[in-house]
Order: sequence, then structure tokens, then C-alpha cells
Amino acid sequence: MADKINAVKGMNDILPASVPRTDRLPDSALWSWFEQKVRQLLARYGYHYIVTPVVEPTALFVRGLGEVTDIVEKEMYSFTDSMNGDKLTLRPEATAGIVRAMVEHNALYNGPLRLWTMGAMFRHERPQKGRYRQFHQLDVEALGFPGPDVDAELILMVRALWRELGLVEGEHVRLEINSLGQPAERQAHRDALIRHFEAHADVLDADAKRRLHSNPLRILDTKNPAMQAIVEAAPQLMDFLGEESRAHFDAVRSVLDAAGLAYRVNPRLVRGMDYYNLTVFEWVTDQLGSQGTVCGGGRYDGLIGQMGGKPAPAVGFGLGIERLLLLIQELGLPVPSAAPAAYAVVPSAAVLPQVMVVLEQLRAAGVSVLQHAGGGNMKAQFRKADASGARYALIFGDDELARGEVTVKSLRDAGGVQVARSLSEVAAWAATLQSPAPNT
Repeated sequence: MADKINAVKGMNDILPASVPRTDRLPDSALWSWFEQKVRQLLARYGYHYIVTPVVEPTALFVRGLGEVTDIVEKEMYSFTDSMNGDKLTLRPEATAGIVRAMVEHNALYNGPLRLWTMGAMFRHERPQKGRYRQFHQLDVEALGFPGPDVDAELILMVRALWRELGLVEGEHVRLEINSLGQPAERQAHRDALIRHFEAHADVLDADAKRRLHSNPLRILDTKNPAMQAIVEAAPQLMDFLGEESRAHFDAVRSVLDAAGLAYRVNPRLVRGMDYYNLTVFEWVTDQLGSQGTVCGGGRYDGLIGQMGGKPAPAVGFGLGIERLLLLIQELGLPVPSAAPAAYAVVPSAAVLPQVMVVLEQLRAAGVSVLQHAGGGNMKAQFRKADASGARYALIFGDDELARGEVTVKSLRDAGGVQVARSLSEVAAWAATLQSPAPNT
């Protein structure tokens, strides 16, 4: 027997609930339910779906994310194309690829765009709960809109998604916001940070010393307990913001206030990519240990021009799907069942042609039906029907078929009520088989 080949560490299979497993990864039914909720919600906000390649030129992320970010320095899966020597990278995030696509296709020629995508991203880091080497993101971008109204729209959209999924803002997840100002303001803050940290050089760890002159803002993100005091005492970017930057931030806050959305202004919130300016935000939770951020984003007005396009404003966010679904599982929130509405019990193989025609009519009417396969007596088939989670069993016995009927038996109600349904009027009674949406 050949040796078994397993998945790459940190890259996981999303399996049906019926497949036994020991991890806490979401099953495929929960995953599909989430995708459906996302598609419906984003359509209501007028956002359009886009698909970009999983592999992009390495230079795209070096230029877009910043050469001294953790992602570029330590986490990217990069390789050289053996055919032509091109330096390529598995995408670690989606925004840079979307911007590249818009610039390449001159997509903003006719005006601003609202876009979204969903797919696999890759970062070479230590796998842990809610953090994987292949992970999936929902990414939403609004390109060409300069105003704070769209910043607020995206934040409110995320709140709407939480409500669709059963999450309560302020209880299960909470919002933190900040403003990073404009480049000149950040430069003044950067200079002040360097002076502050140079004065405390003896406390800085090796990572902070390496970043001191290349990217001092990232030092504020340190998790080193020994550095927390000097980080708390560091100059705050908010004190360097000019009138326009403050007005933009105040306008975002006024919309959130009017919408009754509670938030905390976190002056240390900087995000992990260099391309952000003005509004940044994160939705965080206390339910997942150290992996508290489930959604984050902000404005990145300079990135389109940085990628070679005509300069245009932009704002967006990314949401970690595995982490979010893990949160839903941890909270025990109601989620839909993957069970079929009905299970077809077929005692005789001779009647399969007639039975399968009826089942196709039910499916065409929108009813999910699982057909028994592999033979077996009635008792064995009913055991499988019950184990499937179906609400009804459809019994295609010889007597029923001779009368032009099928017996519909309830599997979830006390007493197992049975009714006969006409095979010539399938469309008329198909809707009565639909299972309730939530399975609590």
C-alpha cells in the first residue's frame, strides 16, 4: 500500500458535516450559508463581484503593501517561474490584486466602482486557532469615492452582515476606528516617533530597532510586554492631523453616531499594510483568544496611483472567513442545517425510472431530495432517512405507485404523520416539503 499523502500544514479541507474530524474548522454547509448571505447583502448595497488570479507578480505586493511589512518580509509564498524566470507570489491579501486589475483594464474610466471578491489567500506563518497558511477572505472595495460617506457605508455594511449572521455588535464583536491622516501628517508623526523611540533605545527589542528608521509606525503594534510603557507614551498621530483630515474623520463618526453604532477611537490602530490613509477600522472579538480581529480595513487613496494608474481615492475591508465562522461556532449561534427536505425510500429497483422522474420534478420546484441508493430493505432505508436529518420520507411502495401516489411521512414530528400525495400534481404540493430554515 502506498504512503498516504496529507494536506500541507496550515492548509485545510472544508468538508461536509457528515465527515468525521477532530478540528474545529467550519463544515461546508456553514461555509455555503455564509457565502449566500454575503452575496445577498452585497447585492443590496450595489457591489459587483470580481475574480482575480491567485498568483500575482511579487512586485505587486512589495510595492503595494510595503517592503518592510511583516507580510512582505516574512510571510509571502514566493517563487521563480521555471519557464521564464518571473518572480511570482501566492496572494497574501486581495486589495492589491483588485487595484492591479482596475489599473490594467482602465476600469475607472467611466466612473467609480463598488466591487467585492471572496477566495483563498496565503501567508507562511505559524498555524493556530483561527490563523492558517491558506485562509479565505471576503474583500470589499469602493474605488473612486473620496468622501467619508463611503467609509461609513462600508462600516455599516459590516454591521448589517453581523446582524444577518446573528452576531450582536458590542457583545459578540465591537468596532474600533482611527484616522491615519495624510502622508505629510504621517511623516511629521513618523519623525516624532523616531525621536521618541531613539530616546528609549535601551528598551527596544531587535524587531523594533530594525524598524526604527524604516517603519516606526509598526512598532506601535508590538506585543512585547516590556515595550508597552514606551508605546503608550509615544506621540499620537491624532495630534498631528490637519483640519481636513479631522473633518473627514468627524464626518465618518457623525454617520456612525446617527446610526446608533457604538465604537471606540483607538489611537494605536494602524493596520498591517503601508497603503492606508485617513479612516482605518477593525471589528474585534474577545471570543477567539489572541486572534481577535475578524474584519479590518480603511481608506487607501494613494494605492491606485502607486500601482501606475491615474490617482483615485479608494476604501475597503477584508474579513477572515474561517475566523468569523469559528466565532459563530464558539458562540453556538443558530445556523442552517445541511439536511435535505426529503429522503426517497425506494423498496424496489424496478420502479426507479418512475421514481426518479418524480424526484426531478420536486428538485425543479426547489425541494432538496436525497434519493436512497444501494438497495436494502425498508427498515434499513428508514434508518438512513432518519440519519440524513430529512424532515420527510417519501415512500414509493408498489401499492402507492399503483394508485399513482407517494406516501409522505413526517420524520421529525411526534406520531410520524403520513399523507398520500398525487404523482400527477407534484408541483402543487412540493412546497409543503420545505424544511424550516434554521436548525437550532
